[in-house]
Amino acid sequence: MSGVLVVTGASRGIGAACAILGAARGFKVCVNYHSSPDRAEAVVAKIAAAGGRAIAVGGDMGREKAITALFEQVDEALGPVTALINNAAMTGTVGRLEVMQEAEMAEVFRLNLIGPFLCAREAVKRMSTKNGGQGGVIVNITSAAARLGGASQYLHYAASKGGLETFTKGLGLEVAADGIRVVGVQPGVIDTEIHARMGMPERVAELGRAAPLGRPGTAEEMAQTALWLISGEASYITSTTIEATGGR
Repeated sequence: MSGVLVVTGASRGIGAACAILGAARGFKVCVNYHSSPDRAEAVVAKIAAAGGRAIAVGGDMGREKAITALFEQVDEALGPVTALINNAAMTGTVGRLEVMQEAEMAEVFRLNLIGPFLCAREAVKRMSTKNGGQGGVIVNITSAAARLGGASQYLHYAASKGGLETFTKGLGLEVAADGIRVVGVQPGVIDTEIHARMGMPERVAELGRAAPLGRPGTAEEMAQTALWLISGEASYITSTTIEATGGR
């Protein structure tokens, strides 16, 4: 593989694993972060130590100005994007609908759904063969919550990820003739920090054991799935989301 890969929310977890594997596969990588510059720079250092090329770019991927600035910086430092992984997301506060506040609902949808729309817009502008680009692939990281519903925990998160899967379907149809494929990865319970940040550190072990494969997934497994979808081996796959849930 070669080209320029942008990974949003890449300072930890699935995003960091995607950035590291993408660099190992030959991409020049933009490691986006919002509030963890040290961790993003550590990902960049790991890529550089392995002989790859990467830059860390800060910015809230739910804000249009930050998104456009990121893609402009990537243009200048690495070249036009040829692969995008929309990974940045938040769960919001865990609880039933009765305790959810409008402001937090809006933040969840802003980062988890509007942000990927805007990132994909900037990517399509650069990738589209109709605009003089060389084509490319957009991967949206969704969640099994989109299918399971998130009842009594995070309805807003689940609904935003469901919207992201609909967006994956529709955008893939829209830009297929532009040389762009759009695909999704739907992780199940993955052993990352997100569960502890939700205030549910025991969730990984409990739900992982309940999966048919008997364990949680890893960030590296999700990265392998995403990078496979970007590769030529998946060249006839678009407008669909792959379940990577251990059978859950």
